[in-house]
Amino acid sequence: MTIRIIRLGDPRGPAEGLRIGTVRRPPRGVRKHDYAKLDFFDVWLPNLAPSEALLKANRHANDERGWKSFVRSYRAEMTSADNRGLLDTLAALSHHANFSVGCYCIDEARCHRSVLRELLADRGAEIE
Repeated sequence: MTIRIIRLGDPRGPAEGLRIGTVRRPPRGVRKHDYAKLDFFDVWLPNLAPSEALLKANRHANDERGWKSFVRSYRAEMTSADNRGLLDTLAALSHHANFSVGCYCIDEARCHRSVLRELLADRGAEIE
């Protein structure tokens, strides 16, 4: 069993399982009942997305310094008791079920899902 870290909207892979959207906002112009059908997500979990304030503060952070600042801030947000609990739950579930978590960003290396991958791995998650 494993967690896959994916880009929302990309075609689903074989045995991908439940798709969890870790984004602040649902996709624009898409009806709620079409989220899963259009390969966005089955379940929306915005708690694991960067806060609105963090996204606004780092909107134009395109250099390495800006990215490092974003990562520090996002990691800090993930230390709240609620977020730690969610991460621990997903890590534990990865040993019993296939599912995926993702975001819309094209480049995972500059997306919060790369940090989410590390946070889950640190908790012993099975990650593809």
